[in-house]
Amino acid sequence: MREVDILITGGTVLTLDEKDTKHPEGAVAIDGDAIVGLGSSADLAAEFQGRQTIHCPNSIVMPGLVNTHTHAAMTCFRGIADDMELMDWLNNYIFPAEARNVDPELAFWGSTLACAEMIKSGTTAFADMYIFEEETAQAAKNAGMRCLLGEVLFDFPSPNVKTPAEGLAYTETLIRKWADDPLVGIMVEPHSLYTCSSDLLKATKTLADRYQVPLSLHLLENKAEAKQLREKYGKPATHLLREMGLLNERFFAYHCVVMTDEDIGLFADHGCKVVHNPESNMKLASGVAPITKMLNRGITVGLGTDGCASNNNLDMFQEMDTAAKLEKAVRLDPTVMSARTVLRMATCDGAKVLGLDRSVGTLAVGKKADICIVDMDKPHLTPLYDEYSHLTYAVAGSDVDTVLINGKLVMQGRRLLTIDEREAMRRVNAIAVRIRKSLSA
Repeated sequence: MREVDILITGGTVLTLDEKDTKHPEGAVAIDGDAIVGLGSSADLAAEFQGRQTIHCPNSIVMPGLVNTHTHAAMTCFRGIADDMELMDWLNNYIFPAEARNVDPELAFWGSTLACAEMIKSGTTAFADMYIFEEETAQAAKNAGMRCLLGEVLFDFPSPNVKTPAEGLAYTETLIRKWADDPLVGIMVEPHSLYTCSSDLLKATKTLADRYQVPLSLHLLENKAEAKQLREKYGKPATHLLREMGLLNERFFAYHCVVMTDEDIGLFADHGCKVVHNPESNMKLASGVAPITKMLNRGITVGLGTDGCASNNNLDMFQEMDTAAKLEKAVRLDPTVMSARTVLRMATCDGAKVLGLDRSVGTLAVGKKADICIVDMDKPHLTPLYDEYSHLTYAVAGSDVDTVLINGKLVMQGRRLLTIDEREAMRRVNAIAVRIRKSLSA
């Protein structure tokens, strides 16, 4: 009998593989950072002995969720500017608040709080775009979270860098520093076509190509942006991206609300990917992205919460519920965006968007042990006929009991093991005092 670090037994194991393999009363054997056994509890009990055993009857054992777009440190700005249009929100509230307040301390503690919130709602990996991303990388590393992140790049100064050249140099430093880290990956992240010049965009492509890392940006978030870009460049935004060579399999875009059939075709032809942010898009009244058309063209779509200033939480289970229902309501078709489709967007397809699908996103022998255990022994989850349905339409982030990332327990019995959440909350509350003063000034 082989001894392993952790043996999970008794729950229903959903692998999220292409065959939707399910193991009722299943088990997962973990040794080091990887899954080494998967099947029925009876079979694995005969083959493996765990140094630690997690017995979880009346639970679902599944891949950890992948949040493919957020701005982690913006937990510090949760709720400061609600109920307004995107450009008003961004230019008159968020950018000024960031200019006055964002520093390494805010980036670190805001990101630490975000990691606590994400782990407690079942997220094991996230993609991040913000300022002082070295601090976010360190916060994620301390928390034991998997992440892909990049410093936001603008034509204008940010609180961290004064010029586009400094931003590119900072990004390259991040790429080199974290190149071999098992949890932290770096990408190149120009903010958008309306905040970055063509020269800066071309430079970001050169950098991404040099290191073969992903490149991502906000794209076509609402009709006003699409009109502005069309008037500025005299062509559709996707044509500009194609001419600059940005469209490839390492490119993905956030929001994509007003993409036309032609835009979708260009993305499909070039292997580009999309991140859907339904709750943020709804709150800012940006519109509803044509996700069904994208899926029908074979585009890989992930799911993201966006930041806490425009959502206002990081609960991916809530995001799944919204994504499924919104698409049905807008398309007037109850068959679109099925529970299975949305759950895959939040797990294996999200991992594919980030280029992590060889390691995470499904449960399989040889893959990294990024696992979420959901306690189904609850009144609002009773009875249970279909696991995919409950996970999409009924489960909340607060139903997550235990989380493992890279084979390490980061939460068990709802208790965080890598983050002092009370300290993180205290630090962010202290930061909020000075943010409030800056806003009143």
